[in-house]
Amino acid sequence: MRAVVAINGEAEVRQVPEPVVEPNRILVRTICSAISPGTEIAMKERAGASPVSLGYSAVGTVLQTGEGVTHVRPGDRVACYGAPYVKHAELLAVPKALAIPLPDSLSAEEAAFVGLGAIAIHGLRQAGLQFGSKVAVVGLGILGQLTCQIAEAAGYRVYALDLLEERCSMLRRSGLQTVFASYEELEASLRVDYLVEGADAVVLCAGGGGAELLNRSLGWLRDRGRIVIVGDMHAELSRELMFAKEAELRIARAGGPGRYDTAYEQDGVDYPVGFVRWTEGRNMYEYIRMLGERKIDVMPLISKKLPVDRAGEAYEWYLRAPKETLGVLLTY
Repeated sequence: MRAVVAINGEAEVRQVPEPVVEPNRILVRTICSAISPGTEIAMKERAGASPVSLGYSAVGTVLQTGEGVTHVRPGDRVACYGAPYVKHAELLAVPKALAIPLPDSLSAEEAAFVGLGAIAIHGLRQAGLQFGSKVAVVGLGILGQLTCQIAEAAGYRVYALDLLEERCSMLRRSGLQTVFASYEELEASLRVDYLVEGADAVVLCAGGGGAELLNRSLGWLRDRGRIVIVGDMHAELSRELMFAKEAELRIARAGGPGRYDTAYEQDGVDYPVGFVRWTEGRNMYEYIRMLGERKIDVMPLISKKLPVDRAGEAYEWYLRAPKETLGVLLTY
């Protein structure tokens, strides 16, 4: 079967062995898969002579179910998340906790971003927000756009920042108006509140070097606020600034509890809901629910759809035209 791999800094489509169905796994024929630019471009650029699989979020049709799978059956469409099981490939063997059935009302294209949706939801949960809380979201790529839409739907007061005006304009078209293309505008807006000056949390969806942005965002927090790192950035913080606010720093690990846990993902052992309310699988369900109820709208964020054989071109779009490129899908 065809699959996308990174090798020597480039993305290529290669023939790889088909996966085998095991207990607690689902064999899926991929319809489309979504590129996560921050993670995948970094993986591609770091890749050496040994091929590295790319991708972690997709939608497909169930072909076969292994022993222990009861929530889906052959013919169902499912949204899938989580490397190394989910990738840009024609066939996927997905753990049952990471395959969510789709209602007929949803398109495969919008559901294909389920991995990024779960990551956005978990990042907001790590912020510890309540109804009416103020959250600043920095970085309005596809992950930041989803984070803002989900936060707005949850009843938080959202303040968004990206230095590219084109991305700010796209978010404004979704209905959110507190969107800024400069640090100064964001800072001034956060101060205009006689009850609480500053944000309850800052969620960082940007990538790259983090020292300047992290330390600047400490100034946007209220006393004892929280910073959550969702994007791929280095954490270099000023102790003096942290001390002044007694601020808290958290890192959101992918889609939620269960990620990278062999018992949960491979063996199909779920966490009791009374002890772990929101696993990565339950966060995936929430993303699909919000799409189905039209609380969020992903379709305007899809910039391009390309056949999998043109995967190398898909990654180049992010580098050549970052202002116009948010969500890119590979089709099969």
